[in-house]
Amino acid sequence: MSKGNKRNNLQWRQVDLHLHTPASADFLDPDISYLDILLQAEKKGLDIIAFTDHNTVAGYRAMIEEIEQLSMLEQLNRLRGDEKHSLNEYRRLRKKILVLPGFEFTATLGFHILGIFSPVVELRELEFLLRRLNIPLDKLDEGTGEVGATIDVLTAYQVIDEAGGIVIAAHANSSHGVARRRSGLGGQTRMAYTQDPHLHALEVTDLEKQGRRTTMRFFDGSRPEYPRPMRCIQGSDNHRLVRDPNDPKHLGVGDRVTEVLLAEVSFEALHEVFLSNDFARTRPYRRTEAPLDHIQEARDEGNSIVQSFHVGYTRRGGRRYAILADVCAFANTNGGTVYVGVSANSKERPEGVSNPASLVKSLHEEIERRITPPLEVKADVQETQGRKIVRIFVPRGGDPPYAIDDNKIYVRSEGETDLAVRDEIVNLVKRSGSTTIRLEDSTDDVEPPRTGVEIVSTQKRQGTPYHTMRDLRNNNVVKNVTRKSARRLWHYAITQNEENPVDAGQIEWQGNIGVLRKRKHRGKERYDLVQRQDDDLRVYYGVTEEGIHSEWSILLGLDDE
Repeated sequence: MSKGNKRNNLQWRQVDLHLHTPASADFLDPDISYLDILLQAEKKGLDIIAFTDHNTVAGYRAMIEEIEQLSMLEQLNRLRGDEKHSLNEYRRLRKKILVLPGFEFTATLGFHILGIFSPVVELRELEFLLRRLNIPLDKLDEGTGEVGATIDVLTAYQVIDEAGGIVIAAHANSSHGVARRRSGLGGQTRMAYTQDPHLHALEVTDLEKQGRRTTMRFFDGSRPEYPRPMRCIQGSDNHRLVRDPNDPKHLGVGDRVTEVLLAEVSFEALHEVFLSNDFARTRPYRRTEAPLDHIQEARDEGNSIVQSFHVGYTRRGGRRYAILADVCAFANTNGGTVYVGVSANSKERPEGVSNPASLVKSLHEEIERRITPPLEVKADVQETQGRKIVRIFVPRGGDPPYAIDDNKIYVRSEGETDLAVRDEIVNLVKRSGSTTIRLEDSTDDVEPPRTGVEIVSTQKRQGTPYHTMRDLRNNNVVKNVTRKSARRLWHYAITQNEENPVDAGQIEWQGNIGVLRKRKHRGKERYDLVQRQDDDLRVYYGVTEEGIHSEWSILLGLDDE
């Protein structure tokens, strides 16, 4: 089938990539059969499942050996009636449901990682892979999560990925998860564990929840220290055949499912999705509710550092140029998504695009012609509320600064696109040629918030204060900013600094940190925060909830764990 025909055959498929079987030592229904699991998967309407027992492929192997044994008895004409029924059911179900081999690996420090593989891979190869991951030989068939010292998380990601597997951080926001809050991980380690290029997805337990504090929102690419947006999926992580009626947290097969938009039901098609950056091709499956509308969900979040919306797209009135400016700004900042044909106001009905295919072609041509250096973006057509819109994926550029018509350089700041000032251009030039995430040296002090601005220093020249500003999202420093030249948040910070100097005696301190003021702007809570360092006071203006972490969360009462 050609690539074009495959795209026309895309269908939503129900997938559960985290299933335990009786081969896991902590499985709570030891008397069920592997056929029972497949029958339950059929009952739940699943198209693809993966057996992911703890540090073993013994469950998948037991199913295959059972089928081979029944097939041999059939050839010898020795099948009993119940055995014949089982063999026929296995054959029927395996035509209907793709069953993938895999495992849930326990890395050093107890973090869990799913490795999912093609069914054509020899099981001996997967056992050899587990040995490479330092699973002891005598533990290979035990299905236990306690396997002693193995290897570190990053090495495990790389080994599984290079072996052709799909690499998923299991229950990442929960126990044994690499993104769990208060896990004891330092900031740099947590960044590395969730941003590594060999990691394909985060399995999370709050995918169907909404709000700014969900795991998916945290890893959407809007935070400068976590610039790589991560695909978030969900899986049952069952340790029973069916959900425990007395404890709903003990899920059964197919009780927490992800839908994946696939050209065909195959490991290769699934792997392709997990390697792509099209996050609209996975969504939580909802049996009783309407399917998730990714466009409407994005509109609910509104304009941000990683997404923008344009109702108009004609060249008249500068509408087309505004789209190009956002593309340029996203490439120079953290990357992002531009939606064309729809406003950021989620209560307004989408306008749509009259000829979306033509617009996609035109935008590709204009981006190629007008933005330098070359920038590879992906534009496609999506549907929301019965209207066609155009979606443009913009990567974080590897060769900044990017410019429109060779001389107009834009950057993204929160929900706005602006022309870059001199020091921002200098920082973009310094970033050029390196896509490495820059990590701060850890100190014994509380790390500053990760959104907002700080006035680093001020000098007066001919009676006018000139400020050096630090953008807390990326630590970029911009010099010679006056109240007149400042952008909105900077203008606010400078005005407060010049007109309302901080009085340390008026601050209610919690250790060395405190709250100067709290206000609401554009529907978001914003905080001006203060930190004592030696004899100095550092003031952080316009901090939003996305930038709050560790002790700051406790100070503001935002830590709900």
